[in-house]
Amino acid sequence: MYWKIDLSIHCFRRLVLDFLTPSLNTLLQGFLDEDFGRGDLTRSALNSCNASAYWVTKQPGIFCGGPLVERLFYLLDPSVKIKVLVPDGTVINSGQKLVLFEGPAASLVGGERTALNLAMRLSGIATFTANLVKNLEGTGAHLADTRKTTPGLRIFEKYAFRCGGGVNHRFGLDDAAMLKENHLSCVESIDLAVFSLRKSLPWPARVIVEVETPEQAETAVRAGVDGLLLDEFPVSSLENLVPHLRQLSLLEGDPQKPSRVVLEASGIDVKNLRAYAKTGIDLISTSAPFTKSPWLDFSMLFDQAG
Repeated sequence: MYWKIDLSIHCFRRLVLDFLTPSLNTLLQGFLDEDFGRGDLTRSALNSCNASAYWVTKQPGIFCGGPLVERLFYLLDPSVKIKVLVPDGTVINSGQKLVLFEGPAASLVGGERTALNLAMRLSGIATFTANLVKNLEGTGAHLADTRKTTPGLRIFEKYAFRCGGGVNHRFGLDDAAMLKENHLSCVESIDLAVFSLRKSLPWPARVIVEVETPEQAETAVRAGVDGLLLDEFPVSSLENLVPHLRQLSLLEGDPQKPSRVVLEASGIDVKNLRAYAKTGIDLISTSAPFTKSPWLDFSMLFDQAG
């Protein structure tokens, strides 16, 4: 099933920090430039003094963003020394120290707000995600994200979703071919659209179709889709539809290699996560951690200067 190709937090961190270094640096430098503009006007008041500081959390949650904070301060001033005390994805408690800093006071103060904003935003997403994932424990269903992310922050926000225990759906339009409602309104039929995609897509690409009725779902399965996104179906409908689609996918597949379509529920109220999971669905996708999560509150405190 397609979430199995997803990356662990460790591998994802390497992807973000190692393989995507040029684009990552460009993003982080842009964040710094937004705040610094033509330069920090308070810099001269600090008289080139050095300082040490630390981050502390004001509330419990899941920490996310340590490696990004390290990279951001490196771009700002390579002389700043940072020690991240808490790995990403770790549960943190109110009053806990998270990161230690030492270096020029002007650099610590200059990068403070940008770094805090990023880490607090991502930690809020990770925390919100983790709370939702708890509701799925023991059901076999997985929580997946969506593309409803903040422009410019997608890779970071999806990373935070991973740190909270969720799995990533496609990152962009080039990951998988998903025919959604507006696509289907412009094509002659689901069958023909899927057939057309199969002729043009590279072999590793998956075909997913969003459906709104049981009839559309059956048609898509018979057309040989890899994934089916069941949008805004009530729990009562899925209780019978899910096993039916499972059986249908086996009957329609190659007898020597029986297929198993991945079934995904979307457009649901997250208060009903567990009820949906008990229908036997594979994935439940939601944008809630991106659109509804509050930031986790951190502070940067200075303990000495000289």
